[in-house]
Parts: sequence; structure tokens; C-alpha cells
Amino acid sequence: MGGRTMSGLLSGVTLVLLVLLQSTQSVYIQYQGFQVQLESVKKLRDLEKQSVLSPRLQAQSLLPVPCYHSALPPDLQPICASREAASIFKALETIAASNHCELCENVACTGCL
Repeated sequence: MGGRTMSGLLSGVTLVLLVLLQSTQSVYIQYQGFQVQLESVKKLRDLEKQSVLSPRLQAQSLLPVPCYHSALPPDLQPICASREAASIFKALETIAASNHCELCENVACTGCL
């Protein structure tokens, strides 16, 4: 009888660990050779709203505004080195704005449930 109790306990612990592992798995967006977390792209929208640069400086800037923000998530920083950074950020925001990533309906998204 002790063996069945131990087996049931191990099964329960395994199930809990699998659920925790799945809930900590991040959703990623892959676009033009970059792989970024969906949560990072959501933070990108917040950073753009907190823009510190004046409109005149933004117009003269070679980089998109988020590239100047110290809180830009590390997985988004390599995009700033790309010539197409502005269009990549815009495309990532468009993908993240819909719930298609979280539902695995967009081929650019991986790791979704």
C-alpha cells in the first residue's frame, strides 16, 4: 500500500512541475532574423508612449525612439543596429497587438499555448 501512495505522490509532483514549466515558457516572435519575447514587444509600446525626445529630435534621429531608452529590453536592442529598425519595430508591434501570437495563429510566433 505504501508503494501506491508513493507512486501517486510522484505522479502529482510531476504534474505540478509540468504545469509550472509550461506557465514559465515564453512566447517568442521571430521576424527578419530576430527572435524576441512577446512581453518585450508589449513593453516596447509603453516605451514609445514615454518618449523623451522632442518631435524635432525624433525627425532628425537615425534610430527609432525606443533605441534611445535605457529600459529597452535586451532582446530588442540588437534590432537598433539594423537599418530597418523602425519597420521591424512596427511589424513586431502589429504582430503583438493582435492576440494571434498567444493563440498560435501567427506563424511568426513560437512557444505559445
